[in-house]
Amino acid sequence: MLPATTFLENYDIAKGYGPISLQLVRPVIEPCGEARSNAEVFSDLASRLGIGEAEEEIDTLLRVTSRLPPQLASELMETGAATPPFDGAPVAFVDVFPRTPDQKVDLFPAALDSEAPFGLYTYQPDPATERFPLALISPASEKTVSSTLGELRKRAAVLQMNPADAVARGLSTDDPVRVFNEHGEVQCPVALNADIRPGTVSLAKGLWRKSTFNGSTSNALVPDTLTDLGAGACFNDTRVQVASLGKH
Repeated sequence: MLPATTFLENYDIAKGYGPISLQLVRPVIEPCGEARSNAEVFSDLASRLGIGEAEEEIDTLLRVTSRLPPQLASELMETGAATPPFDGAPVAFVDVFPRTPDQKVDLFPAALDSEAPFGLYTYQPDPATERFPLALISPASEKTVSSTLGELRKRAAVLQMNPADAVARGLSTDDPVRVFNEHGEVQCPVALNADIRPGTVSLAKGLWRKSTFNGSTSNALVPDTLTDLGAGACFNDTRVQVASLGKH
């Protein structure tokens, strides 16, 4: 584990998560213990790998800002924030446009259609099998959007399952279960939830290892295949089976 600094201990340039904003983050305390900023750690790694030079965090900040438009960089460094374009409220197709050659939305770009192995808009069968028939989803919960604050969870994470699927497997609320496929297994309690679609089970994302009986999370069940466009992770292709923890 590399001890990284928190946002209270390092410089950064922060983009808004939703609104159009760009702000300069300044440290308010010195790094605690042996913590080092990500900029220093990665520049040191680059130096050791022979693909870059090690530099101090402030040097990284200056190098990045030097590549920004001059007026934006000057305002950011002097005032700590850059004035957003279009008063922070651009209007689509009036102020800003798609980055396509004709600045229009293209619903069927020929290049993407030819790149997709099965075509851009082609039905693909559900990857479920008789052995692993259930689709596993891992949405955010009211407690965690990511693993941040996951340490505050006191009880074991619960697998949400439609009552019809649970009855077919002889399961009741709070029964300990195995959620498994060819990649791994998660052990946790189950809860019957009529709001969950039949054929689908849900285990919250952002869990810590201590949140399940066997120290595994849904990450242990995700395939390493990639999407046909963009080479992204196929999280929604995870198919599993659920059984009582006492049954194998």
